[in-house]
Amino acid sequence: MKAWQGKAGFKEMNRLGKGKQAFLAIIPFDKSEVLLSKLENISRHDCEYAFPALTNSEFSGTSKLPEQLSFTPPDKQAFHKAFQLIKQHINQGNSYLCNLSFEIPLNNPLDLAAIFCQSHAKYKLRFKDEFVCFSPEIFVRIKDDIASTYPMKGTIDATLKDAKNMLLKDEKEIAEHYTITDLLRNDLSHIAEQVRVDDFRYIDEIKSSQQNILQTSTKISGICKENWQSEIGDMLDKMLPAGSISGAPKQKTIEIINQTETHHRGFYTGVACLFDGYNLDSFVMIRMIVKREGKFYYKTGGGITSMSEEYKEYQELIQKIYVPIS
Repeated sequence: MKAWQGKAGFKEMNRLGKGKQAFLAIIPFDKSEVLLSKLENISRHDCEYAFPALTNSEFSGTSKLPEQLSFTPPDKQAFHKAFQLIKQHINQGNSYLCNLSFEIPLNNPLDLAAIFCQSHAKYKLRFKDEFVCFSPEIFVRIKDDIASTYPMKGTIDATLKDAKNMLLKDEKEIAEHYTITDLLRNDLSHIAEQVRVDDFRYIDEIKSSQQNILQTSTKISGICKENWQSEIGDMLDKMLPAGSISGAPKQKTIEIINQTETHHRGFYTGVACLFDGYNLDSFVMIRMIVKREGKFYYKTGGGITSMSEEYKEYQELIQKIYVPIS
């Protein structure tokens, strides 16, 4: 895949879209570059992808994965410092919702290709021997000129008694979800008309060998203008970074994230987009394992609001460290 500088990459997506040429694009959180290739030119040895409707993988991984990921928990003092800084910004009115993420060292020797093959997720992506992502979160789908986005916010251990009702009635999670829904309605209005909320706070169950969790999502949709494919790069550029993994108001919250986080997000919380020549599917690259200098790291995070409690947010951060293998 060729690496394009940010704006040039989005323009190339416009060109491919106008020509109805199928492509895969991988965009980091800061939009500084775009990894882009026509589907016909992608070698599965360098890049494997699995979208609901299309994959280039032969699912031939044979390495046995560890039953559990062994990791070094986030430093509580570092988390406390970051959490308090974000709460200070929230109390000052600089942000209403801020997504805080960390990079967690893993102790297991891992095979990224095997993780790609053996994990079960709505979306999967492996780029060379650099990272693997197994994401449950849709970003934007455009099918038959209807654009839909599905912000995901709110997590709970599925084994807890009455977990579904606990999640749906949690005031912090409700407030967070209202905020992100409003933000994504606004973002979608940049590329579509007649934007509406179709399904508010429905629940998905995500299974792994370690635990099952419940998460809430919302479906928002609108109508794209005719021949939207010729502006596909510009449309994505307008919506990125994804609101669900940045916050609101978006631009100021991104500044807070850059001041607070101690790791470089890179492709984590960016998006991967597949255009099949007619329709677009894309996902937010959450749940990611990165390999760097022979060591492995899990990137994870969660949304902070005025009602967030430090202990609960720390526990949710750890709860999300998993590979979805039944």
